[in-house]
Order: sequence, then structure tokens, then C-alpha cells
Amino acid sequence: MIVPPARLYPEAQGIFALGAYSVNNLEQIRGLLLGHREAQAPFLLAISRRAREYAGPRFLEALVRVAEHEFPDLLFAVHLDHGDEASCVDAITSGIFTSVMIDAAHESFAENIAITRRVVAYAHIHGVSVEAELGRIGGKEDDLEVSENGAFLTDPQQAAEFVERTGIDSLAVAVGTSHGAYKFRGQQGLRLDQLAALRAALPGVPLVLHGASGVSGEEIARANAAGAQLDTTARGVSGEEIARAISSGVVKINIDTDARLLWQRVHREYFRDFPAELDFRKPGEIFMREYASFVVNKSLELGSSGRTPLLAKVIRGGLHG
Repeated sequence: MIVPPARLYPEAQGIFALGAYSVNNLEQIRGLLLGHREAQAPFLLAISRRAREYAGPRFLEALVRVAEHEFPDLLFAVHLDHGDEASCVDAITSGIFTSVMIDAAHESFAENIAITRRVVAYAHIHGVSVEAELGRIGGKEDDLEVSENGAFLTDPQQAAEFVERTGIDSLAVAVGTSHGAYKFRGQQGLRLDQLAALRAALPGVPLVLHGASGVSGEEIARANAAGAQLDTTARGVSGEEIARAISSGVVKINIDTDARLLWQRVHREYFRDFPAELDFRKPGEIFMREYASFVVNKSLELGSSGRTPLLAKVIRGGLHG
């Protein structure tokens, strides 16, 4: 069942988080569904603006419609990640997206509010949830790139005004993470003090953590052993930090880099071990199995594992009540 995430966030507050997994192709989508079927965990299937350009928006939407039909026992939202105003409108109009993120954080505060308000007005007419961002999250993801000097944390008082004036359903906050493989350097970590201040200023508002992949050192080592040249100092968000973020009101955790690392490692190892192989479906099958296993473990870390049956009953009751 595909639902707006705003229906799920109140149930998650302070208890668990929904994983938002970026997808680009059939293998990622199928692995994601298989993993969540085993985990019985609600989630967001996230499609970025760049992913829509790469695969073709209608192709991806067709895969999602098939997913809903083939996996009716799953509970998830379909989310546009880092959209601009035009792509948000297009996603809402498509009828398959139940959530969009309008990313106008690079604009002035006033312009960010104006753009976000327009998207919220259009989205809410169609029953679609809206996420926006305040502050700047550093790093690189697709065609989005913010230098370390250009990143800055979300101001709690400004955030309270932003939420009130825009009517958004969730807020992506900058609390020290970054996009890409290099979340933290040295002794850096999640700014839990900043997150606590935001929680105090925004009681009950669903918060979102971008750039929150775990970035497995083992995956990097194995990929490098198979020919990759990844920085072994790359470090992500730990399970302990995730748990503390959830207790501070984070209800959605964005995950992209972990899937990219897994994809690279699986394919590099396969073609290293079978250099004469031409059938690309074989490493694709391995990836789907291993990605499903990753999802099961991540759902346990997020506390979302096993929650689909009860949430589905709550939502169905609300629909018929």
C-alpha cells in the first residue's frame, strides 16, 4: 500500500524512523522490496530528480506501479528527493508520488519560503506530503554539490518561523551530516546538541536527516580489493548516532551512499572473479539479494522492523473511519 509519509510520521515520532532509500533502476527497487517484505518495515522509495532524468520518469513510475501490485503487503511512500519547483509539480501531477521534497535551501530565506509555500499549496490539494530543507547540507549527490565552506547548520528559531509560514509536513535539517561517502572527517560526528535545540524549537514537527548512510568500512575495503580507489577514511553515521537522532524527533533517514557502495563492490568482485562472463544479470541477482539483506539489517537499526502490519491496520482504519 502506497501512502503519504505524513500518515506514518506521527506513529514514528520518538520511537523509530523510516528509511528513505534512493533508487535508480530495477535491481535497486526489487532488492528494496524484497528486503522490506522480510523486515515487515514501512519505508520511503525515493527517486531523485537526477534518477528521473537517467531512467526516464515514466519508466520508474511504471516500476513503482508494478511494485505496488506485486508487493501488496508492503507499506511505503513514493518520494521525490531534492526536487525543484517544476519537478515537484510534475511528480505530484503524475499521481504516483505521495511525497515531494522541495529543495530551495540555496535561495534566500524569504525566497525559500515563497517557493515552498507554492509547492505545499499544490501538493496538499492532491494529498501529497511536502518536505523542505533549511540550512545547507554539504557534500555531493547527483548534480547537487555544496562545499564544506558553503554548508551551515539549521537555526532553530528560523526553522520555527519557516515551518509556521510554509505549512510543510517535515523539515530536513543540517546537523553536521553531508551527502556522499565522506560524512565526517577526524573526530566529527552528528551535532546532537543542534538536533536537541531544533527539537525544542519544533515540538512535534517531523525532522529528516539527509546524508545518513552508514558507509561500511568493510564494503570500501572489499571494493578496493576488487579495483576501486575509495578513500578508506570515509565514515558515515553510526547506529548509536541514529538511535539518538530518533529519540530527538528524526522520523526519516535518507540512505543512498550505502547502496552505491554495495553496487560497486558486488559488480567489481563479480567481474574480477569471472572476467569472461557476459551475463550482467548474474551480478544483478547477487546485488538484489545482498541489498535485501542490507535493508533487513538497516530496518532493525532504525527500529522500523516488524511495524508494517500494525501500521497498515491503523491506516486502513483511518481510511474507513
